[in-house]
Amino acid sequence: MKQRAVKLVAVTLVLSHATALVAAQDYSKYSPAAQEAELSAIAVSRLGVMVPMRDGVALSTDIYTPKKPQAKQPVILWRTPYNEHKLRGSTLRYVLESVKRGYTFIVQNERGRYFSQGQWEILGHPQTDGYDALTWIASQPWSNGKVGTLGCSSSAEWQLALAGMNHPAHAAMVPMSAGAGIGKVGRFQEQGNWYTGGVPRNLFFVWLYGVDNPLRAELPATLTDEKMRARIEAYNDLDATKPKVDWNKQIKHLPVNQMLTDLGEPPATFEQLIARTPADPAWNQGGLYHEGMGWGVPALWFNTWYDVSIGPNMELFNLARTANTDKEASANQYAVIAPVPHCQFAKLGPNTVVGERDMGDTSFDVDGAVYSWFDRWLKGDGKAFPASTPRVRYYLMGANRWQSAAQWPPQEARPLRLYLRSGGKANSLYGDGRLASDAPPAAEAADRYRYDPMNPVQTIGGGDCCNGGVVIPGAFDQRQIESRQDVLVYSSEPLTAPVDVVGFVDAVLKVSSSAKDTDFAVKLVDVAPDGTALIIGDTIFRARYRDGYDKPAMMAPDQVYTIRPTPITTANRFAAGHRIRVEVTSSNFPKFVRNLNTGGPNESEKTGVVADNAIHHEAAAQSYIELPVLPAR
Repeated sequence: MKQRAVKLVAVTLVLSHATALVAAQDYSKYSPAAQEAELSAIAVSRLGVMVPMRDGVALSTDIYTPKKPQAKQPVILWRTPYNEHKLRGSTLRYVLESVKRGYTFIVQNERGRYFSQGQWEILGHPQTDGYDALTWIASQPWSNGKVGTLGCSSSAEWQLALAGMNHPAHAAMVPMSAGAGIGKVGRFQEQGNWYTGGVPRNLFFVWLYGVDNPLRAELPATLTDEKMRARIEAYNDLDATKPKVDWNKQIKHLPVNQMLTDLGEPPATFEQLIARTPADPAWNQGGLYHEGMGWGVPALWFNTWYDVSIGPNMELFNLARTANTDKEASANQYAVIAPVPHCQFAKLGPNTVVGERDMGDTSFDVDGAVYSWFDRWLKGDGKAFPASTPRVRYYLMGANRWQSAAQWPPQEARPLRLYLRSGGKANSLYGDGRLASDAPPAAEAADRYRYDPMNPVQTIGGGDCCNGGVVIPGAFDQRQIESRQDVLVYSSEPLTAPVDVVGFVDAVLKVSSSAKDTDFAVKLVDVAPDGTALIIGDTIFRARYRDGYDKPAMMAPDQVYTIRPTPITTANRFAAGHRIRVEVTSSNFPKFVRNLNTGGPNESEKTGVVADNAIHHEAAAQSYIELPVLPAR
């Protein structure tokens, strides 16, 4: 995924249980030129070092070591598919801060990217190249043998499969917004965020256009002179500029599997991945982390509520805590979840606005926590990151404050079941749909709507990233789409007291369709007294996978089936006077690929059919949402 800037911030940790963390320097008024000058004064920089892998391919590696080291240094490793040869933004700040703190900082390009040799593969071969990089680093005369891995998005996702290898030098990790590195874990089988509920996400189509470049230029393998490679690196970064694309137009292209070749791109990674189903064995051959791989590294996780993959991230956090293939590692898993989109930790501060929602003072010393964590595991300073630190620190939206818990979800959370009810006319904001705690009677009319894939329901906000601007993530008002007749809207009565929903939100739908296959999309919304309807989270599910991703089955006309979408994951206070709302429809585009309703190979088809879909809610076919609710305080 596209890396977003992770700004170094030095702010007070606003938590009643806050531990004393050593704050990183505030670089907000510190120009890049000044940072570069200071780095030059304190660091020895070796650029373009070619680190050999087991198959002879060498990876371009930039090494920044303190000029006056007191002893062998611990190392922080940042691996990336992006152009980091010219230090800038968050990478420049992390390099400078790390060297000042006595760390050697390494930036390494994945194979097949920029000056690294070989053929690129998404996630960068973490179990071979990542493992070999750790071995090489630990053997260097300036290394103390302990390496911490750090990064956000693509610089984090490769860390997950590597953590399952339990390399002896891999002492600690800080994965930030790392969900695209997760294959199948627990209830989530998203295969690196390629899918949600078996429905492909469009974001990777845009991202791969920018990252995958089979026509790239590269230096000859015979050029082994380190000084010459460093000089070439200073002159030419091998960063090709690809033609600009109007993604708001191109994202509508059918068939989906020709979206990039239609632009003139040669077939490459996209065409390989779009041909797979969620249960294709090929997903197990790459760099994704899958349950059963074990876990061997203490981790400080940073996640966000409006990320593309907060659910898989928290599911893996729980798995890492219970894996026990390395008991010390499982006993040392910590998570921080902030109320911002993917990798946007720079937004944390006194006046944070996400989409159209004022989140209040979200201040959190991200980098103070990062360096305290590394000091604990790479320098052996047991007091730097106390064991008393809460396992989970999360921002409760709506209440606009940081809270802590010993586990996820918090142990005290209890399920609240709300049933989807209506008089058969829940269509749109102006219908009669309601959320009720009382179960439906023996007979209650189903809600019906017509889904036309050529006129899909528009995505407005929610969790997303890296999609060329076709979706802006965050909390946005949903009333524009709630006015559509093909959107079913179910709202509770105004709440008489606050309801804190913290954990995994599950939906169970009883559905039918005139089509062989269709999708069902669910959205959780917080409705203010003035009617503003802000999205909290969403999910979607492809009906053919209701019996398992390895058992696709078509629907019979008007037969009722049970659909269980993957959970929505959040922490939100629905304040007194607010309403809890659930939307149900059959599309959420352009976030998710449209189902053409044919029952065929959707991604290679151009023509769709209209589906007449229904949500049933009666005693024998109850549709409901189950919310994890904290006791009133």
